[in-house]
Amino acid sequence: MEKIVIVLAMHGAPPSDFSKREMAELFSLHSRLASASEMERRALQPRYAELDTKMREWPRTSSNDPFYAASQELAEHLRQATHCEVVVGFNEFCSPGLDEALDQAVTKGAEKVVVVTPMTTRGGEHAEVDIPRAIQEATEQHPGIAFRYAWPFPVPEVAQLLADHIAHFV
Repeated sequence: MEKIVIVLAMHGAPPSDFSKREMAELFSLHSRLASASEMERRALQPRYAELDTKMREWPRTSSNDPFYAASQELAEHLRQATHCEVVVGFNEFCSPGLDEALDQAVTKGAEKVVVVTPMTTRGGEHAEVDIPRAIQEATEQHPGIAFRYAWPFPVPEVAQLLADHIAHFV
């Protein structure tokens, strides 16, 4: 039987105790890089990378980053439900990044890596662009490994999930 490892692709959130000044600088640099000339990009990129790394590696707790804690909780429930190893990867703000998580899945001996995200609706850049790009890069780096993206979610199934949940409140 082939070894399957699940990568749970989460968005990520800044920790609440990260420096507000550095967070503002990071967001400003991110915005400026989007429209920078090549020369400006070379000048701005090192500081952006420094701040991005600092934020991603910031120690996380349930107090300073409840989203991170909830991501880990979801991963544990997914592990129990599927009986597969689950690696959490984040699109931004947290480590490991999605690229690192895909590499971790391979390091764990995966023959197949199934990537899933709780981002259920179309239209989001992470689900439609960033995650597929990371999977494509991982596929090129690890040609013997099967990578599958369990997305998009069927809209009727998402609606039913929400309806079932709503029923508990009405």
